[in-house]
Amino acid sequence: MSQRIRTPLFFVLLLIVAFVAYVIPGFSSLRKADVAAQNGEHLAAAEVYAHAARILFWRDDLQEQAGISAARGGDFSKALEYFATASTLTEEGWVWLATAHFQLGDVHSGVESCQRGLQKYDSASLYRLLALGYRELKDWSAERQALENQLRLNEGDAYAHYRFGLLLTLDSPELSSAELTRASELNPEVDSAVQTLVAALELSATQPEISEQKLTVGRALGLVQEWELALVLFEQATEIDPKFAEAWAWLGEAKQQTGQGGSAELDQALSLDRTSVNVRALRGLYWSRLGKYEQMLAEYLLAAEYEPENPRWRASVGEAYSLLGDASSALTAYQRAVELAPDDPLYLRLLAMFCAEYGIYIEEIGLPAAQRALTLSPNDPQMMDALGFSYLSSGRYASAEQILVQVVGIAPDYFPAHIHLAMTYLAQGNSSAAFNTLTFVRDADESGAYAEAANQLLQKYFP
Repeated sequence: MSQRIRTPLFFVLLLIVAFVAYVIPGFSSLRKADVAAQNGEHLAAAEVYAHAARILFWRDDLQEQAGISAARGGDFSKALEYFATASTLTEEGWVWLATAHFQLGDVHSGVESCQRGLQKYDSASLYRLLALGYRELKDWSAERQALENQLRLNEGDAYAHYRFGLLLTLDSPELSSAELTRASELNPEVDSAVQTLVAALELSATQPEISEQKLTVGRALGLVQEWELALVLFEQATEIDPKFAEAWAWLGEAKQQTGQGGSAELDQALSLDRTSVNVRALRGLYWSRLGKYEQMLAEYLLAAEYEPENPRWRASVGEAYSLLGDASSALTAYQRAVELAPDDPLYLRLLAMFCAEYGIYIEEIGLPAAQRALTLSPNDPQMMDALGFSYLSSGRYASAEQILVQVVGIAPDYFPAHIHLAMTYLAQGNSSAAFNTLTFVRDADESGAYAEAANQLLQKYFP
């Protein structure tokens, strides 16, 4: 072979060797990234995928893999950087891109990412994220459409059926029950809420006025803590019938529940009907949450005056008096509620809890009331807890422990019983058991109300 031919071949071979030497570290990095991802070391995998992408420049998927791994590892800002340089995205990539935007609080960009991804992939996961984005934006019709598409692709998602059913109550209530019932079939945990909503839908269907129908379903939505949707129905009710005082009152309640005030609507309700007990009751709740107990008491006293035989208002008067520190008047009001409904365990329980909380007439009034309540409603965690708390307040620690242990056994999520059990352990000097019980409540109570009480006791007794 001539020298003229060998020289170009030599340079070609050098280029091949150089190229192989260059890309070998890229493949090595790729293997390391795959192993790290398999081991759950997502942030480490993200860095190595990005390094491999710079070497293996023809691999369009590696920047996407870096973004997915960063998102899986919780570094959503870094994930967006990687996704920004990815030339193409798979369905999974679009899902994680949208997720990263949502996690960083950029709802509009998250929605846009879902929409762009859906132009390429008919994806249940993207529709699910899109529905969540529209929910944040309070675009109920768009959320409903996204859920409808999600269910078209994944009929077995219980939450999607439940949420779709909730949204149908706004303008197609006749279709709502079927979706809610399907959600209950798929996930029995929502059965209680579904029963409440379906019962309200059935009742509303018998009511002649549309405004009343809206109010009935809206109240049920409030009962299951869907106040934003309830607010929509209350607004619709007031638009249909501007003189519907109770609808205005419930609109005020929904606005307070969603952090939007509510006083103007409650005042409007009062101006329309000053003798409505429901208007007075909702105004009482409003003042109670603001800590204005004198105004709260005034509202409930009027409600009790308008409906003197209704034990609910007497119990509310008792609560108001107790918050004002007038134990004598509170006791009288609670006793009157029991007199009006002697076989209703609710008012017996309230009387017992009041006596135990304030340490008055426990033996004479509170303990017998708690025992009677439990007789009327056996195995009810609330009634059992009232009896346990009464035993605790009367110094019967062994009896208190026995029944409170039963309560937390049958209703582990009923946190008041855990608090009372911890107090019983403290009274008995069992610090270890008290600490364990309080830390359980602190860590398990998602709403935070009882977690705060547990924290206060932990700080007091275990500083």
